Amino acid sequence: MNTTPGPPWLETLGRWAPGVTTLARYRPRDLPHDLIAGLSVAAVALPVGVAYAQLAGFDPVIGLYSSMLPLLVYALFGTSRQLVVGPDAATCALIAASVAPLAGGDPALYLSLSMALTLVAGVLCIAASQLRLGALADFLSRPILVGFLNGIALHIILGQVGKLCGLTLDAPGIIPRTLEFLHQFGATHWPTLALSAATGAVLILLPRWLPRLPVALVAIVAAALVVALGGLDAQGVAVVGAVPAGLPAFGLPAFPLDLAPEILASAAGIALMSFTSTMLTARSFAAKNHYEIDVDREFTALGAANIASALTQGFAISGADSRTAMSDAAGGRTQLTGIVSAAVIALVLVFLTEPLRFVPIAALAAVLIKASVSLMDFASLKRFWRLDRHELGLCLLATFGVVWVGAINAILICVVLALLRFVKSTARPRVAQLGLIKGQAGFHDTDEEPAAQTIPGLVLWRFHSALVFFNAPYFKREALKAITAGGPALKWFVLDILPITDMDVTGLDALQEVRDELHLRGAELVIAGQGRAVMRELDRLQLPQDFLADRYLPTLRQALRTYRAELGGGAATPAKSGDMR
Repeated sequence: MNTTPGPPWLETLGRWAPGVTTLARYRPRDLPHDLIAGLSVAAVALPVGVAYAQLAGFDPVIGLYSSMLPLLVYALFGTSRQLVVGPDAATCALIAASVAPLAGGDPALYLSLSMALTLVAGVLCIAASQLRLGALADFLSRPILVGFLNGIALHIILGQVGKLCGLTLDAPGIIPRTLEFLHQFGATHWPTLALSAATGAVLILLPRWLPRLPVALVAIVAAALVVALGGLDAQGVAVVGAVPAGLPAFGLPAFPLDLAPEILASAAGIALMSFTSTMLTARSFAAKNHYEIDVDREFTALGAANIASALTQGFAISGADSRTAMSDAAGGRTQLTGIVSAAVIALVLVFLTEPLRFVPIAALAAVLIKASVSLMDFASLKRFWRLDRHELGLCLLATFGVVWVGAINAILICVVLALLRFVKSTARPRVAQLGLIKGQAGFHDTDEEPAAQTIPGLVLWRFHSALVFFNAPYFKREALKAITAGGPALKWFVLDILPITDMDVTGLDALQEVRDELHLRGAELVIAGQGRAVMRELDRLQLPQDFLADRYLPTLRQALRTYRAELGGGAATPAKSGDMR
């Protein structure tokens, strides 16, 4: 990409809309690659947009509305060269779960509430960007996100399986829906099931022979041709029906104000999940192609794209991994890929809506099920099992949450799981008593290295976290355990201050209480290392440096040398099992 500085106004505009700067410096040699990639993305986005609109409970054209202006807006505001935004399976499932109970079966109110939900989610994303909350992308750990998406995939599959057979399933929840399907299976509409099977075969087999072909588009076009030529719609095969031609009109959503609290709560959940999944996709392709993205600007770009969708009768969008993968595979190099794709979809809406009316609902269901199966991540489950069974448990709890309480309530479960995980890792950090290993440099954790030996009368101790209000009691308790294990011969308790990156007043109090306990035992508290956080806090409170410790030494090695020089510390002794923790 050309990095030659531009005029000042362009640099200023680029701070708000990075894509403008990129396009202003566009290299003509990238154009063939971006044109081909844009056409390829549109070939995937057209059938997927129609299918996801059906999943979310909209007319098919709404899915195409949601696939145009958001792409253009993201191209201007986003920092990823390749990310494609648009309707997403998980987001659509959340929209349906949020809006359906509020709309009461009124299609016009359903669309208005969805637009309002999308608009509010966009505003929340932009507000989060201004508050520099891009780190929220890291808050939901990968095991929790994998579990949530696996649950969403199961939710979508069981929601679409009835359409494969021409059945109408109304039972809420995954388990009741499964039982209802089994009960009604005898009423299967066999022409619909045959068409579903043929579409599924195309979706599964065609990529093996022609991997670069837009398989979803081919499957949908083939199914529509079969319906049109065979008159299957007259035989009871459900089809999309008439799709209005033309581009969407701009407008603000109107909805009852008494529903605002529900809209706000659902929008916050959708914004969080949409941004988190978007960042997973954007970061993956940025790493693959060796460039950087700005997470806070991505929050702005996603928010602006959602607002654009809401103003053009669309619904909430997210980063689309399948379409981004298509852009990458087709050689897309810049944001122009998304602009080309949006233009192609607009042309289809103006000139080619008539063939869309023959698209069978069963074929769209097959596309959604295929997409949902690819959304499920079994490889990560195996990896979690191998690396950390606790992480696997969190993953399965998130999946169970979606299955048991539904997608929207499961967001709360995922946030609670993330919070508990955060509390566990920060409120109960690792502590270590340190010792020496003959012939090896440095200090070693006596729990992890049985050969590590301690020094009589000296405890070298490390706390691997900031020392703040929620872990200060734990710090004091573990420090006193180490002090007690040191026995009556203990003279120095040396705290390695380097891992303590921050300290508040509660942490200072805990450290002072440890020092007081040491004095009662006739021992000293020694702080080793350049603990800038501690010193800053002492300076802020206008306290002398000896307020906390009896002495400060620059390193653990210096503390050991000083102890031996002043107190004649004896030879190292093997650490006893159970001395710590």
